[in-house]
Amino acid sequence: MTAMSNASHRERRKTTTRMIELEVQSASSVETIPGVLDFGTWLATAVDGPDDVSLVIRVVDEAEMQDLNARYRGLDKTTNVLSFPSDVPESIKQELEAAPLGDIVICAPVVEAEAQAQGKPPMDHWAHLSIHGLLHLLGHNHEEEDEAVRMEAMEIACLETLGIPDPYK
Repeated sequence: MTAMSNASHRERRKTTTRMIELEVQSASSVETIPGVLDFGTWLATAVDGPDDVSLVIRVVDEAEMQDLNARYRGLDKTTNVLSFPSDVPESIKQELEAAPLGDIVICAPVVEAEAQAQGKPPMDHWAHLSIHGLLHLLGHNHEEEDEAVRMEAMEIACLETLGIPDPYK
């Protein structure tokens, strides 16, 4: 973990077949959050296909997360992660070097509290929620039981490549 405060860090991370352009924004009072290299490593496990992609991860505190959750999901409470798929028109996407996937918003105090309550290393929980958010941007969901089973299996497989145990056990 690296200290980030009200900062924005960008990186273009080349994987074997694609580039992930990642911006990490910190608007959290939590002093230590994962760095852009950590997020990039975790996300690379879930991005498939030959296209270069871009996305933003915004790390926030409870107030901002509660506001976003209320505004976009009608739930006036905080949550650990929200995903906002890109709404860039196809005509514009074709002109971009990397396909914009959207934004992932992660609530740092909630992640830290959940990790502690569940007896997990915080970095493992950050990795899990980052991958979970990215899978939503890629069109996966867990509204129905069969969707949830598929999405959890994908999360477990991604985390396994990182040496992180099944978060659902």
